Amino acid sequence: MTLIAVVGATGTGKTARSIAIADAVAALGARAEVVNCDAMQLYRGMDVGTAKATEAERAGHPHHLLDVLDPWQDAAVAAYREAALAAVAGIEARGAVPILVGGSGLYASSVLYDFAFPATDEALRARLEAELTVTGAAAMHARLEAVDPAAAEAIGPHNGRRLVRALEAVTLTGEPFRVGLPAEESLARPTIIQHERTPRDELVQRLDARVERMWAEGMLDEVRTLREAGIERGTTAQQAIGYRQALDQLDGRIDEAEAIARTQALTRRYARRQVSWFQRYPAAEPLPAAELAARAVGSLEA
Repeated sequence: MTLIAVVGATGTGKTARSIAIADAVAALGARAEVVNCDAMQLYRGMDVGTAKATEAERAGHPHHLLDVLDPWQDAAVAAYREAALAAVAGIEARGAVPILVGGSGLYASSVLYDFAFPATDEALRARLEAELTVTGAAAMHARLEAVDPAAAEAIGPHNGRRLVRALEAVTLTGEPFRVGLPAEESLARPTIIQHERTPRDELVQRLDARVERMWAEGMLDEVRTLREAGIERGTTAQQAIGYRQALDQLDGRIDEAEAIARTQALTRRYARRQVSWFQRYPAAEPLPAAELAARAVGSLEA
């Protein structure tokens, strides 16, 4: 059975595209169900800042792995992979078409590829995370560079959580930390990958406008509610782009103009990383929703 994966940078219209495909599947007399692969959309209450599809926008198509974590919990790609694969299997068992949608590259790849996750050690990770808090990401990057230069270069000096994960894996295994995708031929199942693209200048305008819209649509109110729900007790959610800046604004460390400007800059940088990540996926021409639906429904009948 064929899985449709709709991936790409933030702001490229993935949600609308996935709904259009699901509608086209329904027009052929079949059903489609959507599996989220945006790490921040896993969180309850993180709606405005993640552009999460509303119930109305989901158009009656079941969505999975939205609102499954509290803001104080930490997201983990290994746990996500297990849940996502179970969701896909359930969709197939119901005779429906699975559509994987989102822009978190590692999360998407964990479903599409045959991933092997390095061993973990909670005590070691806790020590590394404490060190990250004290010394900062740049120091952790220098430490990783000394033992695994290739991983340090691929991760960069800003992503503290991934630096910790790499140091944990290298310390436990004594082997280099794999960054990026397995070989193309290791796609785990028949998949039609649709990499949504938007010209750079247009995407920058969209992203800047989107951040302004987030504040206009109640970003600060959302973050106030999330603070009450414990977002600052966790590691992952409070570092999401826009949420950290909104927390800083609420605490008076920056004003609204600075919060918006910082969020815009970080969003543009993140979009560039997403584009780079998904460019490594097997090349696939953009296909109309009707053709994608026909191929997927055909695989149901095969």
